[in-house]
Amino acid sequence: MHTADETSVGRRQFLRALGAGAAIAAASPLAPVAKADSENNEEKRKSRYKETDHVKAYYRVNRYPS
Repeated sequence: MHTADETSVGRRQFLRALGAGAAIAAASPLAPVAKADSENNEEKRKSRYKETDHVKAYYRVNRYPS
């Protein structure tokens, strides 16, 4: 059997450390930033749907045949 030095890093240990470092690096910019609620109750309840020209065209094109 082959005996490895105690000071050398094994392949599995290296890959484990590499994977942990990549996971930490990938998760850090995705951390959510807490923001205060900027809308009051009146703004939350208002209608946001607007039937614009492109919405009307979408409904016209995707209508079921009669």
